[in-house]
Amino acid sequence: MLRWRGDKEMAKANDYPGMPRWVKISGLIVAVLISLAAMIVVFDIGGPHGPGRHMSPNSEMPPAGDRP
Repeated sequence: MLRWRGDKEMAKANDYPGMPRWVKISGLIVAVLISLAAMIVVFDIGGPHGPGRHMSPNSEMPPAGDRP
Protein backbone atom coordinates (compact mmCIF):
# COMPACT_ATOMS: atom_id res chain seq x y z
CA MET A 1 0.00 0.00 0.00
CA LEU A 2 1.35 3.41 -0.90
CA ARG A 3 0.81 6.66 0.92
CA TRP A 4 0.66 10.07 -0.63
CA ARG A 5 2.52 13.02 0.79
CA GLY A 6 1.96 16.14 -1.21
CA ASP A 7 3.03 15.40 -4.77
CA LYS A 8 5.19 12.39 -3.90
CA GLU A 9 4.25 8.79 -3.54
CA MET A 10 5.86 7.11 -0.50
CA ALA A 11 6.32 3.42 0.23
CA LYS A 12 5.15 1.88 3.48
CA ALA A 13 7.58 1.91 6.39
CA ASN A 14 7.83 -1.89 6.43
CA ASP A 15 8.97 -2.15 2.80
CA TYR A 16 12.62 -3.11 3.25
CA PRO A 17 14.95 -3.59 0.29
CA GLY A 18 16.77 -6.53 1.89
CA MET A 19 20.05 -7.27 3.56
CA PRO A 20 22.84 -4.70 2.98
CA ARG A 21 25.65 -5.72 0.65
CA TRP A 22 28.32 -5.42 3.36
CA VAL A 23 26.45 -7.96 5.51
CA LYS A 24 26.27 -10.43 2.63
CA ILE A 25 29.98 -10.02 1.81
CA SER A 26 31.00 -10.31 5.48
CA GLY A 27 28.91 -13.46 5.85
CA LEU A 28 30.47 -14.97 2.75
CA ILE A 29 33.99 -14.23 4.00
CA VAL A 30 33.23 -15.76 7.41
CA ALA A 31 31.74 -18.86 5.75
CA VAL A 32 34.82 -19.29 3.56
CA LEU A 33 37.17 -18.94 6.55
CA ILE A 34 35.19 -21.46 8.60
CA SER A 35 35.19 -23.89 5.66
CA LEU A 36 38.93 -23.45 5.24
CA ALA A 37 39.56 -24.09 8.95
CA ALA A 38 37.36 -27.20 8.83
CA MET A 39 39.26 -28.53 5.81
CA ILE A 40 42.58 -27.97 7.59
CA VAL A 41 41.35 -29.94 10.61
CA VAL A 42 39.74 -32.75 8.58
CA PHE A 43 42.64 -33.28 6.17
CA ASP A 44 45.30 -32.80 8.90
CA ILE A 45 47.15 -30.11 6.97
CA GLY A 46 49.97 -28.57 8.97
CA GLY A 47 51.79 -31.66 10.17
CA PRO A 48 52.24 -33.04 13.65
CA HIS A 49 51.85 -30.73 16.61
CA GLY A 50 53.32 -30.90 20.07
CA PRO A 51 56.56 -30.14 21.92
CA GLY A 52 58.59 -32.53 19.77
CA ARG A 53 57.99 -30.35 16.74
CA HIS A 54 60.30 -27.66 18.09
CA MET A 55 63.20 -29.92 19.08
CA SER A 56 66.05 -31.19 16.98
CA PRO A 57 65.48 -34.64 15.43
CA ASN A 58 68.24 -36.33 17.48
CA SER A 59 67.21 -35.05 20.90
CA GLU A 60 65.26 -37.24 23.28
CA MET A 61 62.49 -36.17 25.59
CA PRO A 62 62.16 -37.85 28.97
CA PRO A 63 58.80 -39.47 29.69
CA ALA A 64 56.25 -37.12 31.20
CA GLY A 65 56.30 -38.81 34.65
CA ASP A 66 60.10 -38.77 35.21
CA ARG A 67 61.75 -36.08 37.28
CA PRO A 68 65.50 -35.40 37.16
